[in-house]
Amino acid sequence: MALVVAVLSTVPGIGSTASAAPVRTTAGTAGTAGCGTAASLSSGTHTITSSGQNRSYILRVPANYDQNRPYRLVFGFHWVGGTANDVDSGGTDGYNWSYYGLRRLADNDNNGTVFVAPQGLNNGWANSNGQDVTFVDDMTRQLEGGLCIDPAQLFSAGFSYGGSMTYALACARPTVFRAVAVYSGANLSGCSGGTQPIAYMGLHGLRDNVLPIASGRALRDQFVRNNGCTPQNPPEPANGSLTHVVTAYSGCKPGYPVVWAAFDGAGHDPGPIDGCTCDGWHTWTSGEVWKFFTQFGSTTPPPPGGSQELVGQASGRCVDINASATTNGTQAQLWDCNGGSNQRWTYTAAKQLVVYGNKCLDASGQGTANGTAAVIWDCNGQANQQWNVNADGTVTGVQSGLCLDATGTGTANGTKVQLWACSGAGNQKWSLRS
Repeated sequence: MALVVAVLSTVPGIGSTASAAPVRTTAGTAGTAGCGTAASLSSGTHTITSSGQNRSYILRVPANYDQNRPYRLVFGFHWVGGTANDVDSGGTDGYNWSYYGLRRLADNDNNGTVFVAPQGLNNGWANSNGQDVTFVDDMTRQLEGGLCIDPAQLFSAGFSYGGSMTYALACARPTVFRAVAVYSGANLSGCSGGTQPIAYMGLHGLRDNVLPIASGRALRDQFVRNNGCTPQNPPEPANGSLTHVVTAYSGCKPGYPVVWAAFDGAGHDPGPIDGCTCDGWHTWTSGEVWKFFTQFGSTTPPPPGGSQELVGQASGRCVDINASATTNGTQAQLWDCNGGSNQRWTYTAAKQLVVYGNKCLDASGQGTANGTAAVIWDCNGQANQQWNVNADGTVTGVQSGLCLDATGTGTANGTKVQLWACSGAGNQKWSLRS
């Protein structure tokens, strides 16, 4: 394989993500808005505008793509000085090392995975002011709209600076990504949030002379705590042994494992091979990461907290269903938060906001125009019942792209909730809180 690794201490502009993660709290098996229709995205390089900049990514769609089958989605992040093409092509090892060897294993596993390799600014992931996390949000939205993706099956893997970016996503988007694999990473791309559990795998070399193994241990230990695992000093191979040791932590919350893989030999490298200081696609790391990712099905266990209040930034009041009504078509409103079941919302892996356990927040009549009422309706999996809970505090309709809005910038009890073109105003900013 060909890896271009620079000294990370020379990378300018390292920043942190700016806001807390969206929350997904229960299982969802339905696919995204792109299911059931012809794919609008194909393999190759794509461009997207994110944070006012033109960004690009390389997409790999399975050759036998089926529009009615929800697919696993794996992001592969490049190292400093690397490129999206390096991850996608596999470098000198070619197809066998594409996406750190995961693409080959996916093809052997009934070809059920979509891969995406984002391109970093200046070939890195400084994530200044959270712009790279926002880039991932924007890509995810585009991919889920253009392809049939399983929203409970999003994964990220990255090496070095790409591992640091993957760690930033683990911190900032733990309810969007099901699991992550950080190869030889450190806290270089920031960690907004960083308090919720996510399935986490760390891989690091004892003799890493670019990012010392202590940095990888620190990332791991954060999710040992978040995931409620029993603290330990996991065994690691002896220096000079040219072997590796994989440890699964015990005591973790159900559905939130932590695995640590330490190796001796190749140093700062995602593809070490036992018995030598060489590397290549024959590495054991690909199989271990693939095993870690594929243990998860199309369901997401609920993190602690369960249902939450959806609180308006401008009003401080909760999104409420008047008089605890359960009638289809009842419009949501603002009301003083009181802890009632008519104010408790669960954001699911299928991007639904569910109240009472069976009613979804719905764009009335599948409307996509300003002023469309936000109502409750029996959950049906349609796109007008899917919502993106965004890093900037907005909640946008997957179908319409419009923002959830307190009518007339109102803040009083009884103010109706609707859809409106996003303006950045406080009446369109929301937070989920326990």
